Amino acid sequence: MKARLDMEKIAKGLGAVRRGKVSVSAGHFGALQLLADVGARFRTPAGGGRPTDPRWTERRLVPLAPGTLERLEEITAKIRSHGAVNLEPMQVAALLLERTTEQLSGDEAEELMEALSRR
Repeated sequence: MKARLDMEKIAKGLGAVRRGKVSVSAGHFGALQLLADVGARFRTPAGGGRPTDPRWTERRLVPLAPGTLERLEEITAKIRSHGAVNLEPMQVAALLLERTTEQLSGDEAEELMEALSRR
């Protein structure tokens, strides 16, 4: 099992001050961040099986357009090619969904609701 890094201790040792998370959205750096998320969060369950985030306890069906599923499969294939854990497209979708909801501000959520109500 990998040891978790104590970022506070590292920052203190470097004489730095942590200012919060830096979020990345797309492109090469976004892909690297997604790969880092997979490596840091996914663990193989004690009884064996596919690695997953132990905090995920809810199971839901999410309808997708075929093109969205294809794109998730492409992203998953790229992550697997970098030697990351064996994961499935819907696990990538869950990570992306979590990241997006964490970054969405209250104002942006209201704008989204307004846009949906206009449809």
